[in-house]
Amino acid sequence: MTTIPPDMLLAFDTSSAACTVALFDDAGACVASRDELIGRGHAERLVPMIAELMSGRRADQILVGVGPGSFTGIRVALAAAHGLAIGWNSKLEGLSSLALIAANGVRAEGDVAVAVTGGHGELFIQQFDGSTFDPSSNLHNLPPAEAATTIDAALVVGSGAERLVEARGWGEAREQWPSAAKALSLPLSLRSLAPRPVYARAPDARVPEAA
Repeated sequence: MTTIPPDMLLAFDTSSAACTVALFDDAGACVASRDELIGRGHAERLVPMIAELMSGRRADQILVGVGPGSFTGIRVALAAAHGLAIGWNSKLEGLSSLALIAANGVRAEGDVAVAVTGGHGELFIQQFDGSTFDPSSNLHNLPPAEAATTIDAALVVGSGAERLVEARGWGEAREQWPSAAKALSLPLSLRSLAPRPVYARAPDARVPEAA
């Protein structure tokens, strides 16, 4: 008798210096994960990490981090996700990269803010409920001084947390990175996004206009 493998869900994110991949079973339990802080080189590392995790298996659903964050990293993840979804005939959805950072910590009372370093010295910022990770503010892309007047959560996490807390003059900063193992901790609204980039600002790379 042929055994039908359980439905599997693959989640990954390369929007930051971290390259993170996780595999979940049909009950929503994380059965394997990899987290590597690599800085650059996501295009070379992501697919081997996925292959190591899958061990020849296929995922019925794929969740991919859509940003905001590194322009190149987001594109790398989305290209891989679309290719795998076509090859495996899998359902493909996006997840909030900032919410994934918020979820990779201790659940807290009140809000937690995420601040991620962006281009031109600016920060991507958003606040989330510390227990449910539902968004409690809009997403913004601002210079640190302006971000400091927008965020009122005492705890700020992410690659830009120290800069925001320093500009604000109070609060706790934690350098925190996303972990795909926390993907199913996000509310459904933040893990059923369209699989396309969320930049929060226009990307610097532009297609030349026709003369």
